[in-house]
Amino acid sequence: MMTTSVFSESPRLGGTLVWYFTICKREVWLMARGVEPDRDDEFLALGRLIDETTYNRDRHCIDFGNSKFDIMREEKGTLVVGEIKKSSRSIDAARLQLAHYLYELQKNGIEARGELLFPKEKKREEVLLSEKLKTHLDQIYQEIIAITSLESPPCAKKCKYCRNCAYNELCWS
Repeated sequence: MMTTSVFSESPRLGGTLVWYFTICKREVWLMARGVEPDRDDEFLALGRLIDETTYNRDRHCIDFGNSKFDIMREEKGTLVVGEIKKSSRSIDAARLQLAHYLYELQKNGIEARGELLFPKEKKREEVLLSEKLKTHLDQIYQEIIAITSLESPPCAKKCKYCRNCAYNELCWS
C-alpha cells in the first residue's frame, strides 16, 4: 500500500509534468522529485538538437512561471507560443502540454494561441484553449498533485513509450 507524504509546497506544475502525465505516471513522480532522466539519452539529445536548430527566427526557450516555452513570436498582433517535438507520435501529450502553457498565460491575463511544430515531419497544428480543455487540465493538475504526494513512485507499467524512455533503467533494470 502506498502512503502519501506531505511537502512544504505543491509540486511545480510545468508543461513537462503535464506531458509526462499523459505518457507515464511514474515519470511524473520521478520528475517532480527531481530525478533527472538520462541526460545522455540519444532521444533526448535529438530533441534538444531539433529544438536548437529549427525556427531560428523565433525567440527560443522563454521561461514563464514553472514552464519553458520552446518558441514565442507575435503574429498579426497575437502572441503565438510554439512547442517543438521531434515527432507527432505523442501528439495528445503535446497538445495538453501546449494547452497548459496557454492556460498559464491566460491566468496571468495574456491571451495567446499555440502551435505544435514537427519540423522533421514538416507538420504543424494549431492549439486553442477551450473551456473543456481548461476543465480537463484542472483535473490533470489534481491527479499530478496526488501522484507526487505518494511516498514511492507508482509501479512501472510497460507501455509503447518505454522502449525509448530516458527513465528506462529506473523501471526495468
